[in-house]
Amino acid sequence: MSAYTVAQVTEAGGPFELVEREVPEPGPGHVRIAVEACGICHSDALFVDGALPGVRFPLVPGHEIAGRIDALGAGAAEYGWQVGDRVTVGWFGGSCHHCTACRQGDFIVCEHLKVPGWAYDGGFAERTVAPVDALARIPDTLAASDAGPMACAGVTVFNGLRHSAARPGDLVAVLGVGGLGHLAVQYAAAMGFETAAIARGADKAEFAARLGARHYVDSTADTPVAEALQALGGAKVVLATVGHSAAVSETVDGLTHRGELVVIGVSPEPLAISPLQLITGAKVVRGHPSGTAEDVQDTLEFSALHGIRPMTEVVALAEADAAYRRMLSGAARFRMVLTTT
Repeated sequence: MSAYTVAQVTEAGGPFELVEREVPEPGPGHVRIAVEACGICHSDALFVDGALPGVRFPLVPGHEIAGRIDALGAGAAEYGWQVGDRVTVGWFGGSCHHCTACRQGDFIVCEHLKVPGWAYDGGFAERTVAPVDALARIPDTLAASDAGPMACAGVTVFNGLRHSAARPGDLVAVLGVGGLGHLAVQYAAAMGFETAAIARGADKAEFAARLGARHYVDSTADTPVAEALQALGGAKVVLATVGHSAAVSETVDGLTHRGELVVIGVSPEPLAISPLQLITGAKVVRGHPSGTAEDVQDTLEFSALHGIRPMTEVVALAEADAAYRRMLSGAARFRMVLTTT
């Protein structure tokens, strides 16, 4: 195979177009992946719109990649990888290994993090090349179209919960039941938390219950969200999956003493939280990034063990532009995934 197809944008905010490129050979410490599926994440807009420094066009985004290794660069086999291995690459697309964070083993906050679609061509393509430290193995029971979204959306909520202050039996509230939240509720229930889902409208209560939530809080009801959580005993953790700062801020007073607000939904607007709210009850607010390749592999294995899957709409790579626009509109239920098979 001498050529492969990518879906690229040639200017900030421009439409996707399909073009053919010459198949690349992986360099030392890298592998080439035959992409089978790639999720479309809302964070892709940061690259497509040229909103981050160093973004170059033409751009091939995509950081929820799932496929098979089809070529090894020099030294890749020494890390245990073989042609044919099923792998994912997520937001964590490799690290520099030499910055202070990396030297401390905290690779996900590497100062030079290699995000696919930013540092190198992403997964909106039939092929991509990635460094070996970005690879996570896909369990046999997971389809590529499920594994891809879990390499970003899945690991973000999974890690946010397992590294939180909550312990089995604690009340954990998930704000939002959309692209991130519908996975978070499933993980929270499987981890043994008394899970509450918070969303807009009473009509989402049944859906939240199907995901595993024992309680449902309608944020549009007369009772404020914080009061509803306190009526349940107060949340040890609120996992905020929505990109709406006002809605996130409204949950703080629903935390129990030494409760923790874990923010993973991205918004440019500041949170409206006073020092008094935090000092009273010794509450904590922290942001949580995605996860390393090892974290992704843990997420995939936990998902396979507990039957957790993302809800996806799978379309062909040729429909990349329409699928991306559907994601942006909020109409997707809940993760758009491009497939090459």
